[in-house]
Amino acid sequence: MKAYRLHELGGPDALQCEEVPSPTPGPGEVLVRLRAVSLNHRDLLVAKGVYNPKLKLPVIPVSDGAGEVVATGAGATRLRPGQRVISGFTPAWLDGPLTEEKARSSLGAEANGLLAEEAVLPEQALVPIPAHLSFEEAATLPCAAVTAWNALIETGRLKPGDAVLTQGTGGVSLFAIQFARLAGARVIATSSSEEKLARARALGACDGINYKSTPDWDKRVRELTQGQGVDVIVEVGGAGTLPKSTRAVRPGGTIALIGVLSGGGEFNPIPVLMKHIRLQGIFVGSRRMLESMIRAIEIHQLRPVIDRVFPFDQAVAALKYLESGAHFGKVVIRIQD
Repeated sequence: MKAYRLHELGGPDALQCEEVPSPTPGPGEVLVRLRAVSLNHRDLLVAKGVYNPKLKLPVIPVSDGAGEVVATGAGATRLRPGQRVISGFTPAWLDGPLTEEKARSSLGAEANGLLAEEAVLPEQALVPIPAHLSFEEAATLPCAAVTAWNALIETGRLKPGDAVLTQGTGGVSLFAIQFARLAGARVIATSSSEEKLARARALGACDGINYKSTPDWDKRVRELTQGQGVDVIVEVGGAGTLPKSTRAVRPGGTIALIGVLSGGGEFNPIPVLMKHIRLQGIFVGSRRMLESMIRAIEIHQLRPVIDRVFPFDQAVAALKYLESGAHFGKVVIRIQD
């Protein structure tokens, strides 16, 4: 089979497409013919050596994929050949709290990922794809969608009438807009692009703030919420945006810390104490969270936002496109029709 592997770390150009032996499922495992994968910012960090400079190489990158069951190993009885499936981001995290052992099972870094024609995965990690979604749409769910679901529903305990702030228009933020609207919450979205803000409003955001023309966006958030602040912030910026997020969230509100897109910066923790803010790191989620989210997606017939689909032989170009930041929604690679 063909697979992309990293033999060295250095960015998208370090990816090499190679012929490697097809894997064989062992006890409790399933062989999946992959049809599509989607990219996350983490995949760039892995390729550049930022995510884990001591990464054991070679490794097949990319955590999120969708395909169909080809064969099952001994004792694997949950799934049948031909069934369409996706895998959880961390195959060992089925439910309960996160542990180091569960975290180390994450695909595309600590374990081989899915940028390949086939993969063997633990049967317990796999979840059937909703009937209304294509392979390309389903491939967007394991990381970005579950992260947004965990941030808002599991951790944020979002209620109808609550207010949510999203940052940017990447995959996590757009899923957060969709899930917040399903929950009956008000969404305030930020972006540096008026065009992207218009598209965010069309997706369900009630208000949009251009953080380039309105650098004090935290003040605007408070104006839009009558001085109260929002209940939950989906924080993808990190240290560079956290100070303003602590001013934009209401007392007792939640900041779900997901990414580090804004780079470094100094952060004063005193507002977290004085406002009784809940600052919670989000590391994707468990298979149970994935299944709960999929039930909601099925009920509401929600469709992920895909910006562009690349063919398998243009995987390097797909990663470079993601790196450019031009996308609105998910960047997908179609492996096989």
